Amino acid sequence: MKSKCLLTALMMLPFSSFATGVDATQYLPDGSRNALLLAPLHSPTEALISLDANQFFPPASTLKVVTALAAKLALPNDFRFETVLSHSKNTLIIRYTGDPTFSREALRTMLKEAKSSVGNNIDTIWLDDTVFSGYERAVGWPWDILGVCYSAPSSAITLDGNCVQGALYTNKNGTTRVNVPAHQPITVSTSAVSLSKQAQEQAHCDLELQFDGQNHYSIDGCVVNRSSPLPLKFAVASPNLFTSEVIKAELKRLGMNLKGEIKIGNPEIANEQPLFIQRSKPLPELLAVMLQDSNNLYADNITKTLGARYYGQAGSFNNGTAAIKEILQTKAGIDIQSAVLEDGSGLSRNNRLTANQMQQVLRYIYDHDSTLKLIKLMPVSGNNGTLKYRSSMRKAPIKGALIAKSGSLFGTYNMMGYGLDDKGKPESLFVQFVTDYHPQKPKTKTPTISPLTQFEQSYYRQVVDYSYSLGRSKNKAQP
Repeated sequence: MKSKCLLTALMMLPFSSFATGVDATQYLPDGSRNALLLAPLHSPTEALISLDANQFFPPASTLKVVTALAAKLALPNDFRFETVLSHSKNTLIIRYTGDPTFSREALRTMLKEAKSSVGNNIDTIWLDDTVFSGYERAVGWPWDILGVCYSAPSSAITLDGNCVQGALYTNKNGTTRVNVPAHQPITVSTSAVSLSKQAQEQAHCDLELQFDGQNHYSIDGCVVNRSSPLPLKFAVASPNLFTSEVIKAELKRLGMNLKGEIKIGNPEIANEQPLFIQRSKPLPELLAVMLQDSNNLYADNITKTLGARYYGQAGSFNNGTAAIKEILQTKAGIDIQSAVLEDGSGLSRNNRLTANQMQQVLRYIYDHDSTLKLIKLMPVSGNNGTLKYRSSMRKAPIKGALIAKSGSLFGTYNMMGYGLDDKGKPESLFVQFVTDYHPQKPKTKTPTISPLTQFEQSYYRQVVDYSYSLGRSKNKAQP
């Protein structure tokens, strides 16, 4: 139940402060569940709205705010992922640490350094991936999305985000063809057929993607006829194999000869001499990408890094999520021990947190923002990041009036962050968990506003109006 219903709140503050006098949840379809929380930042006043705030919900990508806070508490601001090239005679060793930004260009620079220092003839190359252990895909990641890039495996050996771009073309004879850049060591075939939209709907046929551990992909099913190619992004099934094949291609390009094999693991070779270190951007810039773009690979490799550093062992989803809980408890006094965490990105369907646990995180971030500097890394409603084009945030007064992180999974649509006053300063915190959201399809083709957008517009308007009112009240109280 709501600890303060909207009518009570309207008695506490001037009615002119609120343009919306309705309960936003009325727009959600029957069967959906939600938890809502809206509270002031600057006073001990009871939350304006607190609906099922102690019930567990899948956080989706709002979990990245939790991961970001743990990273800021446990890692120095100058933390950078490092990929180290060394050699012992004519054996090369590349020691990986899970840098999600490591690129083919950086790899090429490394190999050029090896060429100038060691020469053209290489006996063996070792790729050390021992900084991480265990699964590269967390428990609760659905099998049917593992082939697309937002589900790229969380691996110590990473290259180009463990993602390959391609395109699917429809032909006039009803067949399809697929294009992948020739320099990418994956193979993709298609037997999918192209149909009219009506025929595709009647056939109940969609595109299906299959893949194996050798980075071979096949596309089946149906696609609607297109005048332009359908962009595709393939998650690399085996980052180790992918990177090995790219290294072979780059060696050939540089005129270098590999006599032996590319091996995976720690060679533990004596007399190893460093040649080159490739460093990522520092932690704040990594977190900015993670939060603005909702990058799952960044979040999960940071999570495993937290596990490795906190427990002094190879990082994994298991010890990484345990580290997040312990870091928040010991360094911030935030108790989320009862939460269920399977990853740091929110992609797992098994994750569960409560709105009150998220409130603790948001309040701590705000209270310590002078040192954390996390709020400025989050998207602004209707302006940037994943919130730039959100339907409920495109227009005033909501546009530009919230700083928040979104999160979505099948049937789940979440948001958490801060409501701003008319000067752009945070005045309130809010949490929105909506799950089991499955509205009926419209019976007519007339464009309509979705129930979710109506709900969000109503709820965010309450957040904005409440925040403006708090700001005006605070300004009046100041001498």
